[in-house]
Amino acid sequence: MHSSDPAPVARRSEPPTSSSPRAAGEDPLLRAVGETPLIPLRRIVDGAGFELWAKAEFLNPTGSVKDRAALEIVREGRSNGLFGSGRVLLDASSGNTAVAYAFLGARLGFGVELCVPRNANPDRIARLAAYGAATVFTDPAEGTDGAQREARRRAAERPDRYWYPDQYNHPANPLAHFRHTGPEIWRQTAGRVTHFVAGVGTGGTISGTGRFLKEQRPDVTVVAVEPDGPIHGLEGLKHLPTALRPGTYDARVVDRTIRMETERALEMRRRLAAEEGLIVGASSGAAVVAAAEVGRSNPGSIVVTVLPDGERSVPSDRDP
Repeated sequence: MHSSDPAPVARRSEPPTSSSPRAAGEDPLLRAVGETPLIPLRRIVDGAGFELWAKAEFLNPTGSVKDRAALEIVREGRSNGLFGSGRVLLDASSGNTAVAYAFLGARLGFGVELCVPRNANPDRIARLAAYGAATVFTDPAEGTDGAQREARRRAAERPDRYWYPDQYNHPANPLAHFRHTGPEIWRQTAGRVTHFVAGVGTGGTISGTGRFLKEQRPDVTVVAVEPDGPIHGLEGLKHLPTALRPGTYDARVVDRTIRMETERALEMRRRLAAEEGLIVGASSGAAVVAAAEVGRSNPGSIVVTVLPDGERSVPSDRDP
């Protein structure tokens, strides 16, 4: 922050600190989850009269924001004795949470089985195998909704074998962002944030972060980003009108929803690489397009968005 920035605004409430991912005594690699930097996107803004900042969630250990929720869910399950003694963690995912679960299973020594649409990102599928997780492929036409149905079926058939946390409905998912992501943004902006913009997948990021920010400053505007239709190329995001609505999505926190075309998101993905040095996924492109739109409509605003993950593939004009 510049020296002329105002002093931090006093907090209205402090989140619990006992569950910090950087708690003393925890595995050093797990302590690397969270505390990601907030990056200014100055060339994207190009003097348009507002500030645009992006939370670099691709710097988490497995390269995505989903490390936060997965760690909180696993920590909660272990502390409550919900799995152990050979029980396998079973869940559904479009890719990033699956990788986070598989990483935690390998690191902490528990079995992981994941229901994933067959058309999920090949790199993520390869990483699941590398971590030793079992993968169940589901109908790509059914997306993550189909993966959820298959996970529920398997969990109901073998409750003795599986612990099914259900990331789409587990309260620890948004809680991870209420406890950590929100306070980080509040601190990193010195309480200056006016708008928070995030994509909707499980809804955990926007719900937990948005709730924390609104508790500190009720006039913070929270903007959700969804694909513009049920068939899209924004992996990890849900078109809520046609999808199973996650229990982790709190519509009361959201002030506005922007529905984003895949083409606009991919073009921004290319711009982020060429103009800001950031190789990220299509959902990050969607979030930045929406955040820039919000900023241009609100001169003088401090807009914060989330870059949910990075990409190993290089953006190109051949992107679908």
